[in-house]
Amino acid sequence: MTSPSVTATKPQAASPAAAPLALSTPAHDAGLLLLRLVLGLTMAAHGSQKLFGWFGGGGISGTGKFFTASGYPAGDAMAVVAGLTETFGGLGLAVGLLTPLAGAAVVGTMINAIVVHGTGSFFAPEGIEYELLLTAGAAALALTGPGRYAVDRALPVLRGHRLAHGALAVALGIVLAVVTLLIRS
Repeated sequence: MTSPSVTATKPQAASPAAAPLALSTPAHDAGLLLLRLVLGLTMAAHGSQKLFGWFGGGGISGTGKFFTASGYPAGDAMAVVAGLTETFGGLGLAVGLLTPLAGAAVVGTMINAIVVHGTGSFFAPEGIEYELLLTAGAAALALTGPGRYAVDRALPVLRGHRLAHGALAVALGIVLAVVTLLIRS
């Protein structure tokens, strides 16, 4: 005779509603890769316009004049800072390298672009819709992480993305953007 406490139980199939949600799926990771590539390479191209005059950009001299006219001190230096930030932030996003910091770099430069461009209208060509979209996309990538198809997966500290990393990085980008805006005349 068997004891009632030792009776065999039949394994029950898990119901679909009770199944745990996967944190990362191939579709999710492919979507993040696409977003990183498009946003990152777009920003890197903008940075190369400032640094090298590629893609019809003004180069350091032309961009420096724009920064000076926009009230920034040392326009050429600001052009180099903005160009490097956009280029390396964009490339970092594209390959998924130091994604929270790359996203924060883009957030900081785009906040400056929004303020300088002005908020007289939302829609292009005078509006801020483009800059706002880039800012939100970069912040989203910093907060969510790059997904599986990224260089960060090889870095032990960033392999398991933490929301805290992304939130701190975005906060840093915002603070540096505000500091940069405060030095404008």
